Amino acid sequence: MNVARDTPPGRSWWPRIALGLFCLAAVAIIWITNQVLTQRFTETTKNRAEVRYTLYVGQLVSELQRNSIVPQLLVRDPELIEALLSQNFSQSTQRLLSLVDEIGAASIMLYDRDGRVVAATERTRLGEGHRDASYFTGALRSSSTVFTTLQGPSGAYEFLYSRRVEDGGETLGVISVEVDLARLERNWAGTQDAVMVLDSQGTVVLATERRWRGLAEAEALGLTSAPSSIERALRVTQDWATLPVDAYLSGEAVLRRELRVPFQGWRMVGFTAYASVRERVNGVLALEIMGFAILLALAFWMSNRKTASRLVSTQRESAELRLLNARLSREIAERERMEKTLQVAEQTLAQSSKLAVLGEMSAAVSHELNQPLAAMKTYLAGARLLIQRKRPEEALASFQRIDDLIDRMGAITRQLKSYARKGSDAFEPFDVRDAVSSALAMMEPQLKARRVAIDRTMPEGPATVLGDRLRLEQVIVNLLRNALDATREVKEPAIDILLAAGQAVRLTVRDNGPGIEDLDALFEPFYTTKQPGDGVGLGLAISSGIVNDLGGRLTARNGAGGGAVFEVVLPALDASAAAAE
Repeated sequence: MNVARDTPPGRSWWPRIALGLFCLAAVAIIWITNQVLTQRFTETTKNRAEVRYTLYVGQLVSELQRNSIVPQLLVRDPELIEALLSQNFSQSTQRLLSLVDEIGAASIMLYDRDGRVVAATERTRLGEGHRDASYFTGALRSSSTVFTTLQGPSGAYEFLYSRRVEDGGETLGVISVEVDLARLERNWAGTQDAVMVLDSQGTVVLATERRWRGLAEAEALGLTSAPSSIERALRVTQDWATLPVDAYLSGEAVLRRELRVPFQGWRMVGFTAYASVRERVNGVLALEIMGFAILLALAFWMSNRKTASRLVSTQRESAELRLLNARLSREIAERERMEKTLQVAEQTLAQSSKLAVLGEMSAAVSHELNQPLAAMKTYLAGARLLIQRKRPEEALASFQRIDDLIDRMGAITRQLKSYARKGSDAFEPFDVRDAVSSALAMMEPQLKARRVAIDRTMPEGPATVLGDRLRLEQVIVNLLRNALDATREVKEPAIDILLAAGQAVRLTVRDNGPGIEDLDALFEPFYTTKQPGDGVGLGLAISSGIVNDLGGRLTARNGAGGGAVFEVVLPALDASAAAAE
């Protein structure tokens, strides 16, 4: 006799099945979210690391390239050449000390032809012998600049550019410039990344970890304590959201990125920690878990609403979870608002940079065209007066001058248009005396109107240089115009022009004005002591850049008897070189 066993009334398996399905769905959603967000945030971390390391590479290459041209300029310094010829080095060290801060190099040393240090920014190294050093012998054998990497006793590397000093085909000595890459190394060490730079042989020459220097990458990483296989297995079992591991550094999983440095086969390798990725992913997962917890709490509250005590407990837990959810929602909204604000700030900064460049270029065009326009106005007034007096031949001469000024304005605009791609392709030999005469003719109306006494001293022979005559005339006109403005309040204004030719061509413009107040900021763009509307402060900045492009230098000082003195020094071109050109 069989007795049927019925299911007790009021009892159903559907709530339990629904609860199980709910938990499985929650786990699946959290797992998928973890995978997607981990991949997304990891990619973001990789991209930011890529940008950061690209910036590091750009800084490194810029520092190397900036220092590579320094020996080319120093070997043409007439004071250093004269010191090597006369063997009088009393002022050479002071000369190098005056240049090292301006250049930004670590040190500068001058050697005679026997390898002895005769001048150095580090006075303790005077008299040292470097006859057999690779950078010295390499510079003697090569006609170009030689780059040498040396590891010092402390393990740090020194990076030297060296070039031989010649005069008339005769080797006088060698100049070497040490590049200050330790500054970049210290800046990298201030970040959360570990960075190393390897040369073409795979040896670490720069690193945020000092003990890595001089080692290969594998040997350097071997100095850090990576976790054992047992520890890795425990991590995998404990953390179901383990990140992909590229390398281990100091026991931490890190992202390894390698970039090529466009300099002698160098490479940069960086290691970025995954900690920020894990924190962001865990924050989102916590939010999801909170949401599922709220839903689960509501389900329990609905299923157990007949029990008063459990109803009160469920309501309390639900309220707390809602508050926490609202707090997290506010934090997320605040973070999104800050990200939007950052994007707007970046766009505003980019637009401001563009407007600054446009303003600088328009100010430069206005400044350079102001002088020819003023001269054209004067010549037009003179031509009108000559025509009224029925002197057409002289009026035609004024029109010819106006035509020459129009050609000059066209040349100036072409120079400003190609300002970003300056070069020496258009250089040709010319006599500086002709450039001075042309500039004085350009300023003739203003000088006559002010009745300024001009004392001009010129050499009998030619003062030939290699460069662009029009751009040098532009510099001379700017200097004359500044001298004319400086003597505006002087009863008897006077301007002295002195041109001397030797191993270098020196052009000196002196006035009897009040002098210069701030010599340090004189050549900075937009610095001016004139009244608003009289100038924008670009003349001397542009003139200094032009003289530097011509291979010379522009200096200023106050005269002993008062007034300002501007001196332009250019390398002279002898007769045989001019004929060859």
